[in-house]
Amino acid sequence: MRLINRRPDRGARVLLAALPFVAVALAYLIGSAVRLADNPADKLLPSLGSMAEMVRLLAWEPDRRTGEVILWVDTVASLSRLWAGLAIATLIALVVGLAIGTLPVVRALLAPFVAVVSMVPPLALLPVLFIVLGLGETSKVALIVIGVAPILTRDLSLAVTALPREQIVKAETLSASSWLIALRVVLPQVMPRLIDSLRLQLGPAFLFLIAAEAISSESGLGYRIFLVRRFLSMDIIFPYVVWITLLAVAMDLGLRLIRRRMYPWAEPGGPA
Repeated sequence: MRLINRRPDRGARVLLAALPFVAVALAYLIGSAVRLADNPADKLLPSLGSMAEMVRLLAWEPDRRTGEVILWVDTVASLSRLWAGLAIATLIALVVGLAIGTLPVVRALLAPFVAVVSMVPPLALLPVLFIVLGLGETSKVALIVIGVAPILTRDLSLAVTALPREQIVKAETLSASSWLIALRVVLPQVMPRLIDSLRLQLGPAFLFLIAAEAISSESGLGYRIFLVRRFLSMDIIFPYVVWITLLAVAMDLGLRLIRRRMYPWAEPGGPA
């Protein structure tokens, strides 16, 4: 049997998926053990025990100065900014992307502009946003919107234009208006694509969030990482990086579940 036709069973898939994680964990444990054996005060690769103790302090012990539990305060602050930015970006993509893909006049007007804007490096605009919008929450949310919305808009408009033209013609023969065609024919078919695009933009959205928090913030996951870096506190940085990753994975799985529940026909092998 050719390798291209060889499909692992469920148990083999689970094992293969776990192997890279196990390899990374073993490499870290070995590297940490070697460095700590040479220098017990080494901070570059802290032991799992020291990181677990730091997680306990950050996640369960109130801060002596503020009385707040630091990890959860940072998480709430970061997620509120992230979700606000993603919600605004998704709304813009729905309205503008649907209009560009459905209406030729709007496509001629906005498609080149959106294409150019999507090429602008969002992080290069961060100083401009701080100058124009200030150092508060607005500039941080705006950076996420600027970084995510153009990509979502372009992808959604491309998905709309890829729909068979015959569907539009059939709806027109039934006297459907442009508004009705957009809502009843086009939108339901491109929503799974929008959810997939949003899943792919979670990584960049977290990047923009952390960059904004690192420069100007008083709370947040990115703020905490850059605050403790001056002390080489890797026992805080590594757990925060893992926590950010777990949050992104949880959001990805949540969006995937929404797509599967709401649009089962779009799943591979799903009902027609």
